[in-house]
Amino acid sequence: MKLTVLVDNHTLIDRYFQGEPGVSYFIECDDRKYLFDTGYSGIFLRNAIKMGIDLLTLDGVVISHGHNDHTWGLNELVKLYSEAIAEGHRCKKPTVIAHPDAFLDKNVDGLDVGSMFSSNQLKKSFSLELGKQSLWLTDRLLFLGEIERTNAFEARTPIGKTLRDGIWEDDFVLDDSALVYRSNQGLIIITGCSHAGICNMIEYAKKICHEERVYDVIGGFHLLNPSQDKLSNTVEYLAKCQPHAIYACHCTDLYSKISLAQAMNVKEIGVGLVLEY
Repeated sequence: MKLTVLVDNHTLIDRYFQGEPGVSYFIECDDRKYLFDTGYSGIFLRNAIKMGIDLLTLDGVVISHGHNDHTWGLNELVKLYSEAIAEGHRCKKPTVIAHPDAFLDKNVDGLDVGSMFSSNQLKKSFSLELGKQSLWLTDRLLFLGEIERTNAFEARTPIGKTLRDGIWEDDFVLDDSALVYRSNQGLIIITGCSHAGICNMIEYAKKICHEERVYDVIGGFHLLNPSQDKLSNTVEYLAKCQPHAIYACHCTDLYSKISLAQAMNVKEIGVGLVLEY
């Protein structure tokens, strides 16, 4: 598997790409190509062009969850494919893979923070595969689906409201999911924001994959001014996993990164980073 960071809050020094508070990764695995999230705008396309990555060859687009900093780039992706078809360029019709709740309306303090597209609108441009169950994309790459939430310190507070069947209800971001790559060295966990809890995600990945070894963890950990209880329990859990490396980005603040780095190998991540397994 090869993972290239197209969008993150930060860019690597001496790599002249654009960053924004969002996430987008280009993943190549078993002769298949996936986009994991699309960031907040169209910079994932501009960065991909500079890196020589052709996003018209995608097999699928995996959405970690339905917040705007992970889905609003879909607007630019739809335009890219629509214009390519209109100009007669050859391109695949990728499948959008997500939890069914990912395209519900979402609101935080009166602000729309959900996807620009409903699932019905996306059907006009892409194939859709929406489900709560885990889904193997290749022999080694897994979409986790809805994450079991088993510990007492993560995912206990709603983030705004979501509109379900015409009723606004507390949003515990049940659509938040992740990818897992089953490498020879152990599991590679790839997250967007980890609203379901990074520790919950890893435990669920271990269960589905029947694998206890965790090699790398990559993505946002939703540790933004976390409570001391949440942070200390997260550090303790991850330290017990003994990962080869942690690439904490996006929604992981500096204090949390420092706390993680005192117990494990935290490496730099930003737009332009390429990881190969």
